[in-house]
Amino acid sequence: MLGRFGRVLRSRRLWLGVGVAVLLVLGGLMLWLLPDLPDIDRLQDGLKRPSARIFDRNGELLYEILPPEQGRNTPVALSAIPQHCRDAVIATEDAHFYAHVGVDLAGVARALWINLRGGDVLAGGSTITQQAARMVFLDATDRSLKRKLQEMLLAVRLETAYTKDEVLALYLNQAYFGNLAYGIEAAARAYFAKPAAELSLAECALLAGLLQSPARYDPLRYLEVARERQGVVLRLLFERGAIDAAEAARALDEPLAFASAPFPIQAPHFVMMVRAQLERDYPDRLYRDGLDVYTTLDLDAQRLAERVVRQQLGFLNDTTRPDRAPAEADSAAVVMLDPRTGDLLALLGSPDYFDARISGAVNAALALRQPGSTLKPFTFAAAMNPTRPEPWTAGTAVNDVATAFTTRKGELYVPNNFGGAEHGWVTVREALASSYNIPAVAALESIGVPELVHLAAQAGMESLLTNPDLDLAWGVARCACSI
Repeated sequence: MLGRFGRVLRSRRLWLGVGVAVLLVLGGLMLWLLPDLPDIDRLQDGLKRPSARIFDRNGELLYEILPPEQGRNTPVALSAIPQHCRDAVIATEDAHFYAHVGVDLAGVARALWINLRGGDVLAGGSTITQQAARMVFLDATDRSLKRKLQEMLLAVRLETAYTKDEVLALYLNQAYFGNLAYGIEAAARAYFAKPAAELSLAECALLAGLLQSPARYDPLRYLEVARERQGVVLRLLFERGAIDAAEAARALDEPLAFASAPFPIQAPHFVMMVRAQLERDYPDRLYRDGLDVYTTLDLDAQRLAERVVRQQLGFLNDTTRPDRAPAEADSAAVVMLDPRTGDLLALLGSPDYFDARISGAVNAALALRQPGSTLKPFTFAAAMNPTRPEPWTAGTAVNDVATAFTTRKGELYVPNNFGGAEHGWVTVREALASSYNIPAVAALESIGVPELVHLAAQAGMESLLTNPDLDLAWGVARCACSI
């Protein structure tokens, strides 16, 4: 009897010792892991900063401004992500996502066995929740055991604080899909130039396949490998019952139309002008708040302007016309305004923003150039100012004949009309409507250069205040007359 009691006592002491040892190990682990474990209440601090987006007046995307040292990111609600995309990601990344509590113990055991055999951290067994925790809170390049254990603790905490759908939305909006695209919305636009809501089953399967290795399966570089991976994803979807065999076959055969560029841009001169204004006026919000900027530009009008410029340059440079030599013109600019509202509908700074041969990135619509006949209405308007001692009117007669004017440099200048014709006495109305040079120079001599510069500046042409030398600014008439 005493022997049996002694054995029981020793057994209890053994189990007590084991329990104490386990508690000590667990306590040591907590002391090791918890001090620098991130607080999940600070989740927002770890999210990828959203891109700022510039739209035309009808909501057409013109460009996304990427935060510095980061790719494009546009968070969307889970309801805006097709069910096929959600199913494809779960099938490939975490088949038991809706069954575990943040950590898949079977997956952890399998990964542990692989790592022990390999002598290194070769497999992670990470659930979607663990991957989300790693992306938001931890250093993804750290492959240590401590980081892995912290990842698991954070995953459990996330699942106690958020619903499964919220965790899935977090992952889909933060995961890296390659080509500087973070999140499913950015990936849809980078690869297919469309919002995530419009992705087909085939496109969803291809994007889900990228998550394992965006560089290895990049369809823009390794299309055949990416399509093989897409087939694996479709097979997993079929095995889970998410799609049937016919749907899988159709998706596998569906041709993929990729975006012409991962970061497309429309109306580049206009977009860069808007971007400069945003950087000036909202420097703190531009790369933090994911601004959606709606502009007055009409993309249809912009495309019309681009098409007309190409046609006109082709006409001017035509080498087959016997009646005229080619102009050898290589650039042009267009500004299109709505005269009722002043809205800027189109702005083209050059025929091709990306053509370095013509300095295409230079915005000729904004560059300081000779305004030419643009100044004539301002000149006649200044002459008709009713506060002047003897204001002109639209009916005032001006002699359109060759006349010598004295410039500021004391030189004589005789302007000519286009084509060399003279018309004698004409009214201001007729001179302006016909863009005659000689009457315009006469008006300038009457009012003086400072008065013209002042009126033009009031209308927005402020550059003349710092460049009042109208030898350059006048253009057609090339006049800088004395006062």
